[in-house]
Amino acid sequence: MAVDGNWNIVMNTPMGDRQATLVLQSAGSTLTGTQSADGDSGEIFDGTVNGDDVAWKLSITNPMPLTLAFTGKVSGDAIEGEMGIGPMGSFPFKGTRA
Repeated sequence: MAVDGNWNIVMNTPMGDRQATLVLQSAGSTLTGTQSADGDSGEIFDGTVNGDDVAWKLSITNPMPLTLAFTGKVSGDAIEGEMGIGPMGSFPFKGTRA
């Protein structure tokens, strides 16, 4: 599927740009994988895929415990969308297939 693969993403956060690696795998409308940044790695959850539209969540503990909610769109070897950080709002992310 078009979303499967390894991605290098940049998230524009209140603490500046943060880089991460993302491994996505789809099975029907379910999206699974891992996301790694700053030496930490976590399993994504509640992942969905509908055509080129993707969504997933990730729990982090650094710099503070949060659940990040991603929604985005894949276009060829590019991905971009929004990362929701609960009460802090939403911030853009974008990336390319590794």
